[in-house]
Amino acid sequence: MNSYMDLDVWKKSMNLVKEIYTLIDLLPKEERYGIGDQMRRAAVSIPSNIAEGYDRNTTAEYIHYLTISRGSKSEIETQIYICIMLNYFSKEDAQTALQLCKDIGKMLNALINKLKLK
Repeated sequence: MNSYMDLDVWKKSMNLVKEIYTLIDLLPKEERYGIGDQMRRAAVSIPSNIAEGYDRNTTAEYIHYLTISRGSKSEIETQIYICIMLNYFSKEDAQTALQLCKDIGKMLNALINKLKLK
């Protein structure tokens, strides 16, 4: 593996960013700068922290950044469910993003556990 860009979890999190930007387009105009902005920041944080952690000097630092990514994944999941609850979009609209969140969470947990064994 030569780069964080080779990591499947990074690739999948980049796909999540794209999905979130698509969902934000479904929000009412008055929410695009409220919850929409928070959703953008949380989604972008996931691959960004995977990348930053990958290029840190120690395994402990890498794990730290991966746990931040995992927290951002939970944040975006919560924001999606808030939007569904408020009828900004349907669960069907968010299905792909929610599945990506689930997959990313599993992948981050597996990577963190693997790194802890080193």
